[in-house]
Order: sequence, then structure tokens, then C-alpha cells
Amino acid sequence: MQHDKTSRVFVAGHRGMVGSAIVRRLLSDGYINVITAGRDELDLLDQGAVHSFFQENEFDQVYLAAAKVGGIQANNTLPAEFIYENLMIQANIIHAAHSHDIQKLLFLGSSCIYPKLAEQPMREDALLTGALEPTNEPYAIAKIAGIKLCESYNRQYGRDYRSVMPTNLYGPNDNYHPDNSHVIPALLRRFHEACKRGDSEVVIWGSGTPMREFLHVDDMAAASVYVMNLDNQTYQANTKPMLSHINVGTGQDCTIKQLAETVAKVTGFKGALTFDSSKPDGAPRKLMDVSRLKSLGWESSIELEEGLNNAYEWFVDNAANARSH
Repeated sequence: MQHDKTSRVFVAGHRGMVGSAIVRRLLSDGYINVITAGRDELDLLDQGAVHSFFQENEFDQVYLAAAKVGGIQANNTLPAEFIYENLMIQANIIHAAHSHDIQKLLFLGSSCIYPKLAEQPMREDALLTGALEPTNEPYAIAKIAGIKLCESYNRQYGRDYRSVMPTNLYGPNDNYHPDNSHVIPALLRRFHEACKRGDSEVVIWGSGTPMREFLHVDDMAAASVYVMNLDNQTYQANTKPMLSHINVGTGQDCTIKQLAETVAKVTGFKGALTFDSSKPDGAPRKLMDVSRLKSLGWESSIELEEGLNNAYEWFVDNAANARSH
């Protein structure tokens, strides 16, 4: 493992859930030169500004965690923003890294890159083997483009740009917007507010039978730093030139019903859980094959209930800000 704690490391997207977790991890690991830039300092959609920023700062490593993200409703209603902004952010940062001779970069993608009907669990080589989920296709295509950008700079210029594909993430700094959040923050907020009102019932969209995999963002950050610092020989022995991305997950899933029951336990909700089967379920199962990452020596360590407790504590402590995301 290559761990030079004096390396100058730029984390793009440090205010987001994943980026902030990577910063926490780097600092706890003893890195002393972690560089960040907020939107008021650097517009990642502005190619000239990004290149100027890279010229002014000499980086050794770049974590590309910046992205426009959202739930099904956001992806459905803002497809142009999701494909344009993600393509621009990725292209600007990856090209700037290459232009300023930065050899090491880690790009963070998403499990939605895989076909809607991919065989379960989803392996890395399922990429581009079938049609994508229509509701988030623009976002998925942008993330696929990010993987291919990294692969292309590696192939043409000998760069060491790696990509990790996380499963569904949750944890501190998640988005708790009432309309645009993902399933865990949506459920935590709904159950929290039901407890405050003294509701006797919480209604959950869908049948509760679909299965999903969830990874705490602190585990994702640990995996990201681990993959970034793997020596080339170990990394390349477990990847292929045109299949360079690595799945990151727990390798375990649960039903939405089981998730809701655990959220009820964590939040202290004592009422009934009702599932509205008239609402869409989405894909019946989404599970990542994480055998490649395990072969590289990393496994997740945060169990779901432990992680949900941590996420809920953060939400309670930051409820005012979490609502305004």
C-alpha cells in the first residue's frame, strides 16, 4: 500500500456525503495536505476555472467525488441537468489532472451504470451489456462516460486513473430533502416525523419485497482510500485495461420491508408499517458482486443497524440543515 501522508490530495465534492467522508478518512489516516474548494471558490462546470485551480495547486492525488445526485423524482424531472453537469464536472477534472501531470486519480461512479436487467449479483463485466433503467439513464450514461474517460487516459497516456462503483450509500451529510432523497434518508425522516406527531402508522411505497444493498459512507471512504493506494502490480492483477472499475458494496442485501423494520427500530417508531402496492417497486433486486474488491483485500465492516443508528444520530443533530438540502 502506497501511503505518503505528505501527499497533496484534492477532494472534489468535499461538502457532499461521499466527499466529506473521504476527507474525514484521509485526516484520520494522518494525511496533512488535504485540499478542498467549495462552490464559492471553484465552479467545477467552468473548464477554465478548473484548469487555473490545478495550475495554482500542485496535487499528487485527486478524488473525484463531486457530482449532481438525486433520487428518482429528481432524475426524472431534471434529466438535462443530470447528464450535462456530471459530464462537465468529470471531463473538466479528469482532463485538468492529466494536463497538469497528475498520475493518480480516483473516480466515484454508481451502481446504476449496470443494465436494468443485469444478472444478480452485478459483476463489473455487466457494463454495457443491456439497456439501462430509464428513470436515471442520463445520470448513468454520464457515470459510464467517467469510467471511459479514466480508461482512455490510462490507455493513451499511461495514467493511473481508477474507478470505484458504490452500491446504495447512506450516512452523515446525506440528502434528506422530502422529495429528492434516496430510500434510507427518506425513511429515516418519515419515521422520525411520525414519532414526533405520534402517528400510529407509516405508509411505505411499494410492496416491500424488492431487495437492495446498502453501504455506509464511511465504509465507502475507507474503500476509496484503500483502492487509491493499492500498488500498481496488485491493482492491475485484479483489473483489465478496458474493465478498470471496481464494485464497492457489502455483498449482502435486504428487502425494503426489512429495511423499514430496522429504521422503525432505530427511530423508536412503535406503530404499524403499511406497504402501498399501488406504488412502483422498481427493479426486484440490485446487489453488487464484490468479489474483485475482496480479492484485493478489502471488505466492509459497518453492519446495517449500526450504520442506520449513526445516520439517524447525524440527522437528529442536523435536522434544520438536512431539511434545506
